[in-house]
Amino acid sequence: MVSIIDGNELSRGKRLIMAEEAGDFSRKYGRQPGLAVVLVGEDPASAIYVRNKKKACEAAGLRSFDHHLDAGTGRKELLALIGKLNADPAVDGILVQFPVPPHLDPQEIQLAIDPGKDVDGLHPYNLGRLLSGTPTLVPCTPAGIMCMLSEYSVALKGRDAVVIGRSNLVGKPVALLLMMEHATVTICHSRTHGLDRKVRNADIVVAAVGRAEMIRGDWIREGAVVIDVGMNRTEAGLKGDVQFDEAIKRASLITPVPGGVGPMTITMLLDNTLRAAKNHVEKK
Repeated sequence: MVSIIDGNELSRGKRLIMAEEAGDFSRKYGRQPGLAVVLVGEDPASAIYVRNKKKACEAAGLRSFDHHLDAGTGRKELLALIGKLNADPAVDGILVQFPVPPHLDPQEIQLAIDPGKDVDGLHPYNLGRLLSGTPTLVPCTPAGIMCMLSEYSVALKGRDAVVIGRSNLVGKPVALLLMMEHATVTICHSRTHGLDRKVRNADIVVAAVGRAEMIRGDWIREGAVVIDVGMNRTEAGLKGDVQFDEAIKRASLITPVPGGVGPMTITMLLDNTLRAAKNHVEKK
């Protein structure tokens, strides 16, 4: 019988533990762990996401520093703000909300953030540490996926995993994390030939391709674990990358959309901020 992975419930439990750790940190060091979030422009989805992050920070005992900049903000002004946040001892984590306006270079922005404050885990230093098998700050969605698999006692050693998606944000990092747990990983994408055959052979499927219901339910192997990262807005509402109504008939574990991976992404952002704060005080 299939089990639905409840990302909301798992997040609540994790955040309660974080709140205790943040309280201990505040009492010991006289300040809260701090997360600075920079939003450039008026993208509605980004604005909602930033508000949710602020609420999550406050509930978990973290301090939120919010910087909302005009869409016309130039690169020098933005880089100067990042430099200021890099030097601020009250700020442990820095997150620039993407997408940014087209005149700004996302790679230049990411490179400007101190790797020790890169709570998105996307600075080349942090991605390089992950590639070398010595992770520091890990991208939030992949970290959340691994947490879910662990909490639901999914055996990974020797299992066949298919990751559909090759982004630096999800696909590549989660493939590396799965390999670190001794899974055998195949990375696929929207142009993979015979994708259905590869999915049918997988014990674990991580769908992060960004196309609504691209992964058909009858592709899922009987008893497979399905992690759906997709968040696609359609006329029928929010849909994942997996055809949920059919996949649920075959999977042993599956994440819903919404309420699956999404809540864990923000939870792991908070976890990275707390981790960064502890790293900073230990270095002093």
